Amino acid sequence: MSAVENLSVADPGKKRSAVRSLLRLWPYVRPVRARFGTAAAVAVVASCTGLIVPLVLKWIIDGPVAARDTAGVWWGGALLLAVGVAEAALFGLRRWLVARPLAGVEAAMRADLYQRLQRLPVAFHDRWSSGQLLSRATADLNLLRLFLVFPLTFLLVNGVTIVVGCVILLAQDWALGLLVLAPVPPLIVLCTVFSRRYAGAARTAQDQVGDLTTGVEESVLGIRIIKGFGRHRSQARAFRALSERLMGTELHKARLLGVVWGLILAVPELALGTALVLGTVQVADGALSAGTLVAFLSTALALRWPVESIGFLLAMSNEASGAADRYFEVMDEPVPPEAAGANPAPVGGRAGDGLRLEGVRFRYPDADPGAPPVLDGVDLHVRTGETVALVGATGCGKTTLTALVPRLHEVTDGRITLDGVDVAALPRAEVRARVAVAFEEPTLFSASVRENVLMGAPGAADEELWRALRVAQADGFVAALPAGADTEVGEQGLSLSGGQRQRLALARAVVGRPRFLVLDDPLSALDVHTEAKVEAALRKVLATTTALVVAHRPSTVLLADRVALLSGGRIAAVGTHEELLAASAEYRRLMAGDEARDDVAREGAL
Repeated sequence: MSAVENLSVADPGKKRSAVRSLLRLWPYVRPVRARFGTAAAVAVVASCTGLIVPLVLKWIIDGPVAARDTAGVWWGGALLLAVGVAEAALFGLRRWLVARPLAGVEAAMRADLYQRLQRLPVAFHDRWSSGQLLSRATADLNLLRLFLVFPLTFLLVNGVTIVVGCVILLAQDWALGLLVLAPVPPLIVLCTVFSRRYAGAARTAQDQVGDLTTGVEESVLGIRIIKGFGRHRSQARAFRALSERLMGTELHKARLLGVVWGLILAVPELALGTALVLGTVQVADGALSAGTLVAFLSTALALRWPVESIGFLLAMSNEASGAADRYFEVMDEPVPPEAAGANPAPVGGRAGDGLRLEGVRFRYPDADPGAPPVLDGVDLHVRTGETVALVGATGCGKTTLTALVPRLHEVTDGRITLDGVDVAALPRAEVRARVAVAFEEPTLFSASVRENVLMGAPGAADEELWRALRVAQADGFVAALPAGADTEVGEQGLSLSGGQRQRLALARAVVGRPRFLVLDDPLSALDVHTEAKVEAALRKVLATTTALVVAHRPSTVLLADRVALLSGGRIAAVGTHEELLAASAEYRRLMAGDEARDDVAREGAL
C-alpha cells in the first residue's frame, strides 16, 4: 500500500471546501495584508485601465477619423500610448509590492512546519515517510506562494474587470451586450463541475509526488544495498511505475483542463462572432455607428484573457487548496503536552533516588486495540551512580523502554521518575538536559565531527570534545581525518565506517557529563579489540552517572552493577550477572547465544 493510501486524511465521502482550505492561510497573510491589498487594488486599476482603450478608439473613429481631423488622430494615438504605459507601470508596481512579503509568507510557513516536525512525537515520524514530509515543505509551499502571487490576486482582478467590461458592453449596445453575456450561466456551471473534479486529481498528484520523493530519497540513502545486491534494475522498475502513475494523473489533469479551457474559449467566441455579424448589419443599416461597433468589439476582445484565464486560475487554486490541506495535515497533528503531570513534583525531587520505572505500560498509538501492550507493568529502580544492563530476547521492548526515559514516547500508564521527579511533569527540554542517549543505529548529520558530537552539549569546550572522543576511542581516527574534528562527515555519516559512526554517537552521549545515561547496545558495531578499549574508558564515565544500558553481549553486561531481564513486557528478574546465570534459564539461553555469536565473530576476525 502506498504512502498516499496510508497517510492521506482526505475522506472521499467528506465534503471538501477549497475556499475553507485556502482561508486557513490568512494568519500568515495577515502581517502583509496592507501591502498585499494595495497590490491587488493596483492590479484592479491597471486591468480596468486597459478598458479605456476601446472608448478612446470609439472617440477617434467617430470623431477625428469621421471628420478627417489629422491632429485629432495624433492626439488619440498619444492618449492610447499613455494608457498602455500607465497599465504596464501599474502591473510592474503590483509585482514589486507582492514579491518580498509573499516570499516572507512562504519562509514563515516553512519555518513553522519545520518547528512542528521537531515537536511531534517519534510515533508520528514512524508513521510518515520522509518523502511525504519533504514534498510538503518544498513543492506544496512553492504552490501556495505562487497561488498568493498570481491566482488569488487575478481571480479578484479578472472578476472586477469582467464586471466593468460587461457594464461597458451593455452601455454601448444592450442587445449585443446580452448576446455576448449569454454564455456566462453555462460557463459558471461548467467551472463548478471542473473545479470539483480537478481538485481530486490535483490532490492525488501531490500525494504521488510525495511517494516519488520518498522513492528517490530511499534509493540515494540505500545505494550501497542496491548496488551490493544488484537490485538497480528492480529499483528502476519500481521507480518507473511510480513515475508512470504520476504521469497518468498529470495527463488526467491535462485532459480536464483541456476540456474546460476549450469550452471556455469556444462558447464566448461563438457569441462574439454572432454579435459581430449582427453589429455589422446594424452599421450597414445606419442603426449603429462604426466607432460604437469597434469599441464594443474591442471591449469584448479585451475581456477574452480574463474569461479564458478562469480555467487556468481555478486549476491553480485547486492545486493550492490541496497543498494547503497537505500542509495543515501536519500542522494539525497534536503535540503531546510539555508537562503532562497534574501535580508536578518540585524539580529537585528526592536527591539521590536515581531512575525509577513504576508500573510502566506502553502501547503504540496505532497498535491494534486487541494486541497486548509492548510493555505491561515494568518496575525497575536504577540507583544513583549505578549501571543496570537491560537484556531480553529480540523484540521484547528493550529499545522502546529506553525511548520512554527521555520522553521520545509517552508512557501509556505508570510513571518514570528522575531523582523522584516524574518525567511527565517536566518540560522535555529539562528531561533531555538530564538524560543523554545513544542508540544502536547511530545517526550523524551532514556537518563536521565537532558539530555532531557537540549536539550532546552545545557550547562545550574543546577539551570536553576530545575527552568524549577518547572515551569512545574515536580520538585517533578523528585526529587522522583531513581537517580533524572539523572534517565534514557527509550525509548520514556514510563517509565513515559503522564502528566509527557508533563511536561518534557514543561520544555525543557522554560529552555533556549527563546525570542519567541511556545506551541502546552502543558497542554492537565494534570489533572485539576496540570494544574492550571503549569498555575500559566507559567504566570511568559510568562510575559518575546513573545508567541504563541495553546489552546483548556478555562483555557489555559485565559493565553493569546489576542486570534486569525483560520478558513478557515485564522485568522478570534483577540481579548480578552471576546471580541470573544461576537462577534464570532464559537468561542463560540469551547469554549462551550471544557468547556463541561472539565466538563466531572472533573466528571470522582471525
